[in-house]
Amino acid sequence: MNESGLKDLRDKLDSIDNEVLKLINKRMQIVKDVGTLKAQSGGAIYRPEREKAILDRLVSLNDGLLNRSAIEALFLEVFAISRNLELPENIAFLGPDGSFTHQAAEARFGAMSSYISIGSIKGVFREVSTKKAKFGVVPIENSSNGIVSDTISSLQKYNLKIIAEVVLDIHHTLATRCDKVSDIKKIYSKDIAFDQCGRFLENFGLDEVEHIPIESTTKAAKLALKEDNSAAICSHVGAKMYKLPILFENIEDKDNNRTRFFIVSDFENASSGNDKTSILAQLPNTPGALVEFLIDFDKAGINLTKIKSHIVEGNSVFFIDFNGHKDDENVKEIFTKHKKSIKFLGSYVKEIDDI
Repeated sequence: MNESGLKDLRDKLDSIDNEVLKLINKRMQIVKDVGTLKAQSGGAIYRPEREKAILDRLVSLNDGLLNRSAIEALFLEVFAISRNLELPENIAFLGPDGSFTHQAAEARFGAMSSYISIGSIKGVFREVSTKKAKFGVVPIENSSNGIVSDTISSLQKYNLKIIAEVVLDIHHTLATRCDKVSDIKKIYSKDIAFDQCGRFLENFGLDEVEHIPIESTTKAAKLALKEDNSAAICSHVGAKMYKLPILFENIEDKDNNRTRFFIVSDFENASSGNDKTSILAQLPNTPGALVEFLIDFDKAGINLTKIKSHIVEGNSVFFIDFNGHKDDENVKEIFTKHKKSIKFLGSYVKEIDDI
């Protein structure tokens, strides 16, 4: 291509960029006006069901080169900027910075939001309950390690609602200042991460070096940077944050290692048409109580996607997910019949059936 032709194409791109900027600013002005009306009426700023409807509409209209993932990546960032323009709000997450929960939070709220790193799941719930943060992001389950008990306990204790779920593929790296595996004498990481990378550690003889469990994989990277002959099992983001060289990528045992996160807040979602509902059920200690409870769901045509038993403060409770919204007529019937046994946790846009 000659220089004249290349310049013409670049001029066209510049012209399109100029128009895109004008349109985004026009959108943001309308967003600001909407934010003023919402502030007056007390309406929620983050509406996952509304964002899903917008994305579905845009995908249906799309006849260009962008696929759904690209459209989502582009507009989720626009949505995040819009929310911050309407009303800047804090997002509390299970820290530290760079943790997988931090990444899950940024996946929904964008890089420009105001984040608060909290040291415990209960602390995240406490920050949202006392309105120091508008949203909280916590892990609920991992495909390899199961349900997070602290999250179940906090859902039982606090009257917050699940307003969204986020599912992340979890990848671990081995990061170290050592040039060779044989130079590594100790490894820092979270206990769950050691479990998820057992096959890799055994294959490279690293199951015989000292394993030091700590509270986060991000802190593991920080410690490994300071100590000779040490390494960290951490996320790619965590290694880059502390400029710790990555020796191996994707060292987890399972290719489909995923973690599901909840976003909690103080409001409820309207129906999106593709929802999931979570509840806690504490059933009478009588023969057949669980069977009768589950049969009622079957009779109502409700598809249960998860049921897990837990002990919370000495009581046996069931964490249950099912397809549908709390305002669906068949769901209302279940809630009415078992109102003494059910704690409604939230109805939210379904990202995935199960991990």
